Amino acid sequence: MAKQQEKNVLGTALQVCSMNPLTGFMRNGCCETGPDDAGSHTVCAQMTDEFLAFSISRGNDLSTPHPEYGFDGLKAGDRWCVCAARWLEASEAGFAPPVILEACHAKCLGIVSLADLKYHELR
Repeated sequence: MAKQQEKNVLGTALQVCSMNPLTGFMRNGCCETGPDDAGSHTVCAQMTDEFLAFSISRGNDLSTPHPEYGFDGLKAGDRWCVCAARWLEASEAGFAPPVILEACHAKCLGIVSLADLKYHELR
């Protein structure tokens, strides 16, 4: 049986978020999700210094390299699949990073609204 095509928040085929750095819960460049992805890493966002600092303040340091996990650390401008709930929390606090709608998995709509994502769309 063929794998079903994953959909983005616009209802079209899910696009790649980033291959460098390699992102995604499944580390395939896409914000796909599955039963083991408790954090729902489904929002493709372009990192900003403000969001990275916000994430650190919430206990998730995305900036520090961890070579033992093949993680070089993120910097402003990098694209990364972030947890939908953390993105929403950052949005509510005024620190939402811009998103790439075509690369945000449709499942994030269970947590964040399309209107909020569109408001923060990378232009």
